[in-house]
Amino acid sequence: MSDISTFYGGSVLALTGKHSAIIVSDKRLGNNSITVSTQHDRVYKMSDKVYVGMTLFVPDVQMLVRKLRMEVNLFEIEENRRIDPDEFSSLLSYTLYSHRFSPRFVDPVVAGIDAHDKPYICSMDLLGCQSTSNDFCAVGTAEDKLYGLAEALYVPDMNDDELFVTAMQIFLNAVDRDALSGWGAEAHIISRDRVVKRTVKSRMD
Repeated sequence: MSDISTFYGGSVLALTGKHSAIIVSDKRLGNNSITVSTQHDRVYKMSDKVYVGMTLFVPDVQMLVRKLRMEVNLFEIEENRRIDPDEFSSLLSYTLYSHRFSPRFVDPVVAGIDAHDKPYICSMDLLGCQSTSNDFCAVGTAEDKLYGLAEALYVPDMNDDELFVTAMQIFLNAVDRDALSGWGAEAHIISRDRVVKRTVKSRMD
């Protein structure tokens, strides 16, 4: 029997720095133990300073991303401003909870910079229960390993370079110990005036 939580595999990690946030995902798309693709994107841009990463059931992720982008576009047209990450988290939480009787099998992580230029990260379950964090959060098949390494290596108030190095140390060492994640990592470093996307190669076995 295949488990929906491990069918496609994949992991996402988010950390906060002093003035920035980073969200990292792996590139593997699997069919249980079979690797189908090594170029799969799990992090999606919702607004200039808001990104969301999702694991679990890929068809539900794709459908939810389309719906969220439509809602974000409507919000920005009506409000004449960019959506904040906490507002997007509330939108995502409401959307997931509205499907509670037929849930969308997704594990989301939201990362961004708010209106006061403060980093923001939040994870939630498939019913939309939010868990906002001031330091780090993780979802996916390597979640336990990511949390263990993050608790050991995370330091508050890191600059962009320190944040990237720490996130990569945590992420790559965690997915190396998980058969359903890996095959490279993609990081989005979100700061007040820019978003930097960086791709890192990792073990391919």
